[in-house]
Amino acid sequence: SIHDLAREPTRTTHWDGVRSFQARTQLQAMRVGDLALFYHSSTEPPGAVGLCRVVREAYPDHTQFDKKSEYYDPRAKKDAPRWFMVDVEFVERFPVMVTLAEIKADPELATMLVVRRGQRLSVQPVEASHMQHILERARAKTQLA
Repeated sequence: SIHDLAREPTRTTHWDGVRSFQARTQLQAMRVGDLALFYHSSTEPPGAVGLCRVVREAYPDHTQFDKKSEYYDPRAKKDAPRWFMVDVEFVERFPVMVTLAEIKADPELATMLVVRRGQRLSVQPVEASHMQHILERARAKTQLA
């Protein structure tokens, strides 16, 4: 969660356990300095709760080699890894979540991938204009609260 990331002593951690080929491709496209929305998908309601920054580009996810891990993949080999992760650092926690319902209801965000049915990957690109709009919404909600 965003709270866990903020509590890390260095405010950084690795983002492991991604097991979708599409999401893996997106992880591999991330560059140091890229900002990412931190999205809670397993909450009710789901939504954007903060912001993090990539501090290390994609490298092999160690959990794919660990037989005790829920993310173990017997097809992965150290010399031919299948899964990757990035390191991220905490940037900001939104005082109020921007919910998926709010995102879906906003015409300016209608083309975001997270709005499209079947496009709920754990990692997906966000256009700069969409990122800016969500940041503005999160900060406006804070001022209203």
